[in-house]
Amino acid sequence: MDEQVKVSGSLRHRLAVSLIGGAAVLSVVLYGVVRAYAAQIAQQGQDSILAASVTSILDAAVLREGRVEVDFPYASFSMLTTPADDRVFYAIYRDETLLSGYKDLPLPSVGEGGGQQSHSDVYVGVPVRMSTASRTLLGTNVKTRITVSVAQTQDALSDTLNGISRNVASVGVGFFVLVVLLSFWATSITIAPLKRLTSSVTRRGPQDLSPVAKPVPTEMAPLVASLNRLMARLNQSLTQSEDFIAEAAHRVRTPLATVRSHAETTLQRVEQDENRQALRAMIRAIDESSRAAGQLLDHAMISFRADQLERQELDLVELVQELVLRLTPVAELKDIDLSLQIDGPVPLLGDPILLQNAIRNLIDNALKYSPSESVIAVCVRRDPGATVEVRDQGPGFPEDEIDDLALRFSRGHNAEGTIGSGLGLTIAQDVAVAHGGSLTLSNLQEGGACVIFSV
Repeated sequence: MDEQVKVSGSLRHRLAVSLIGGAAVLSVVLYGVVRAYAAQIAQQGQDSILAASVTSILDAAVLREGRVEVDFPYASFSMLTTPADDRVFYAIYRDETLLSGYKDLPLPSVGEGGGQQSHSDVYVGVPVRMSTASRTLLGTNVKTRITVSVAQTQDALSDTLNGISRNVASVGVGFFVLVVLLSFWATSITIAPLKRLTSSVTRRGPQDLSPVAKPVPTEMAPLVASLNRLMARLNQSLTQSEDFIAEAAHRVRTPLATVRSHAETTLQRVEQDENRQALRAMIRAIDESSRAAGQLLDHAMISFRADQLERQELDLVELVQELVLRLTPVAELKDIDLSLQIDGPVPLLGDPILLQNAIRNLIDNALKYSPSESVIAVCVRRDPGATVEVRDQGPGFPEDEIDDLALRFSRGHNAEGTIGSGLGLTIAQDVAVAHGGSLTLSNLQEGGACVIFSV
């Protein structure tokens, strides 16, 4: 069962939220800046028109015989016409005396230079924009100062700014939506190398500890380098373990064979039942140890070759026929009949050493658990795929343990008293999986076990 991985959020979501959050802030700032700049430009336009109106009135003011006369030009107020019909207010002062206009219109102080001044104010309860200028008129022994103020409401300006704001808001929303889409695209592109690395590692077999060779972004290079170093250490450790098991099995099996030979020779000479039983128990223990050592050696070899199969074109029927021929003398010693059933040639691309080892273990298991004067049927088929089926007339598999019997060193409760190491089915299953196949265990209705080895 896989160990639970602790997760603290999604890297992709974090990146997307950061980009989208930045886009939202940028959109708001963009809206504020553009609206402020548009308001400034629009205000400058209104100020220019108001200043032109004030200047035209001042130009019309003349001093005759000590009196100030102002002939209002038509254009001075017509130029202030707006689509919103803004109201216009004015006031004309001679020094501090109101000559014409609205007497309660606020009059700002104007310096001696009489330059244009513009400011915002509130008049009759509505905001207005006001422009003020003054000019000095000279006559015979007369010097007077004329000050003109023109104010205008800002309904048209507000409508203009609202229209600009709506347009800017639409642009901002469109910009935000575009950035959101680009954010998801950018995060997908950014995370893609990590997903490819994950997929590459996930697709590997359990024994594939070769380094990751695909190019990765610079930011992922330390991670991949650390992963490659870890796999190199694991590969070295696994290789050492397999070499140790193979060497240990080899070194144990040879002296065991010698000890067994001496034990059998001694058994022929001993006459006391007590000693003969002890020697038989010794021979049995030696056989179990020898078989375990042999299967450990086979398992180590299979583990090493499983991910580096030496595939060859072969005929599965010929391979099984050779095995049956070699195991027939063993079967005859137990009065067991080995029956081979074939449909014809079964061409296959596989590792002959591993296949031979796996099928030999299956037939050997059947021989161990089959009673005397029984039949073991070995069937080789090519439809729907290359399969070898081994059926015996033994006790069968324990129903409650059948799913675990292919695990390493696992044996059924009915295997007591039978020599075995619990590796035979494991070896067969590992070979089948390495060839892209499977191992299926079942019991026959008429009694006995059935193993289907498919590649």
